[in-house]
Amino acid sequence: MAVVLREAWSMVVPDPNGRHGPLPPLMLALTFVTGLVDAVSYLLLGRVFVANMTGNVVFSGFAFAGAPGFSLAASLVALAAFLAGALAGGLLIHRARTHRGRMLQYALLAETVFVAAAAGVTLVSGTPYTGGVRFALIVLLGLGLGVQNAASRALAVPDLTTTVLTRTLTGVASDSRPAGGGGSRAGRRIPSAAAMLLGAMAGAAAVLHGRPTLPLVLTVVILAAASTVATVLARSDAPWTATLTT
Repeated sequence: MAVVLREAWSMVVPDPNGRHGPLPPLMLALTFVTGLVDAVSYLLLGRVFVANMTGNVVFSGFAFAGAPGFSLAASLVALAAFLAGALAGGLLIHRARTHRGRMLQYALLAETVFVAAAAGVTLVSGTPYTGGVRFALIVLLGLGLGVQNAASRALAVPDLTTTVLTRTLTGVASDSRPAGGGGSRAGRRIPSAAAMLLGAMAGAAAVLHGRPTLPLVLTVVILAAASTVATVLARSDAPWTATLTT
């Protein structure tokens, strides 16, 4: 248990001179954002995800098979928007060249713009989100989360992909000593799952209590704060800012 707590502490309060510097808590914040945003997309936009593309591929299969309650158009639009966002994120990341701080800064600024635009749409349109409003929200949020995923992939902080938990949770079990592994690193992996769980709970609670715009407004606040931190970090030349070579 002591090892788990030390690992968890290192995620929340990392060593500034470590290989990933201050990135882990920022990535945890983005994981929380994923839970918030996907709560909105699934509960209010009709069984569609804007961050979890595995879910959209499965939902597309359901829709093709004729299962009721699933929209093929919504799933495909979400996939296309996410891919476009990932493309934009890739362009921004390559512009930052080899500085991880600038990679994060550029990506967060772009994501903040997309999510802020989506929040603005919810504020002026009112619920329910149907027709063009629904698809506008899917596109804007898909673009933002696509940028986020491109950044998290390039930053390559272990166990902090910000959206995909399957491999992270698998590692908790398969890398454990009972399984013959060297250690589950549960203290590093469980906080990621907890962050997404808490984000999803907060987003769902707001939606179910009649505050559908609150999750996106909170997301914008978190992203703006993270963007401010990333802008400061972009000026650093500490060892963690160098891109990983392995």
